[in-house]
Amino acid sequence: MISSTRRILRAFGPAIPAGSWRESLRAGGGALLGMGAAALVIHLARLDPGTGLYLIAPFGATSVLIFAVPASPLAQPWSAVIGNSVSALVAVAACLAWPSWGGLVPLAVGLAIIAMILARALHPPGGAVAMTVALNPAIAQEAGFWFALLPVALGTAALVLVAVLYARLTGRHYPFRQFEAPGSHGTADPAPAERLGLSEAELTDILGRYRQSLNLGVEDLARLIAAAEVQAAGHRTGPLLARDIMSRDLVTVGPQTPLDQVADQFRRHGFTSLPVVAEGDRFLGVIFQLQLIRGARDHAFRSRPGVGAAMAGLIGGRRVPDVAGDVMMTDLPWVTPQSPVSSLLPLLADGPCDAVPVLEGARITGIVTRTDLIAALARQSLAPEPPQP
Repeated sequence: MISSTRRILRAFGPAIPAGSWRESLRAGGGALLGMGAAALVIHLARLDPGTGLYLIAPFGATSVLIFAVPASPLAQPWSAVIGNSVSALVAVAACLAWPSWGGLVPLAVGLAIIAMILARALHPPGGAVAMTVALNPAIAQEAGFWFALLPVALGTAALVLVAVLYARLTGRHYPFRQFEAPGSHGTADPAPAERLGLSEAELTDILGRYRQSLNLGVEDLARLIAAAEVQAAGHRTGPLLARDIMSRDLVTVGPQTPLDQVADQFRRHGFTSLPVVAEGDRFLGVIFQLQLIRGARDHAFRSRPGVGAAMAGLIGGRRVPDVAGDVMMTDLPWVTPQSPVSSLLPLLADGPCDAVPVLEGARITGIVTRTDLIAALARQSLAPEPPQP
């Protein structure tokens, strides 16, 4: 009885994971900027104030979708702009046809849902747009079908434009990535962890079969399947720990090491990454070859004849990198010697770096590269199966 009651109560609890302060501030800040931009654009574009409606309540709901859940199919630009607009059109038409009918509100909302689904533009705030019109029939009488253009279409478009720019500035993807979009390296190949062997049609069929087409995009489903496969592979790695496979005899550099000396270390040892440490092996960061190449490019630009003294120290408002501390990555993930190898798989399979430092407190005691991980998994896959009892 107690367990049954607990399950029932749990069903009424939160259904989404806990969000971070950073993510909540990111979404809220985007909505603030978007609503402000929409209000400004509509105010400047409205030649005849008409009803005086510059911002309508459904814009707030649209902001929640495009800034807080930008990967949802319901939040994509087509769904937002077209969904809100066709909802306004059918609601105005209903008001003009039956201006005094008592069932106008449910009729307008029902027609809006039908129109959005047929237009492949289902957007929940569109129902609120239709309801706003039906509750204020004077809008239809005074503004007519122009209301669908201004403020609805123009205001939603302003919100979407801000969401696109804001997503780029904050490291998000909006609109969501297409299934056949180029990978992170600018080639036609998808990310290694997302090469599932499933076609777009098969993934679409899975979404349709489980009635999730309105909740998830094909690209996001591919990423989730890939992440689940990597996580499941980690469960099969056995009792291996990071200390069992890490490189221990580390070649390190200090934060003030000139970049030409860092390049010499890369050439001499054939590494793809070098830890940066302070006195006592205190970990500061890691230099990857890509950062070194970028630093060398900026250094070469600075050294060109004719570059003035002011430009010699600045590129794009930033000091030209000269030493290891200028190009090292400091916000990369790390593990402890006791971390299971399974925790390394998602970090190295689809992470921003190809090496993970192993720390004990503030000191670095080793590093695990993709090569280390592949070698460990290969040894384990070739190991004989233990005899069955």
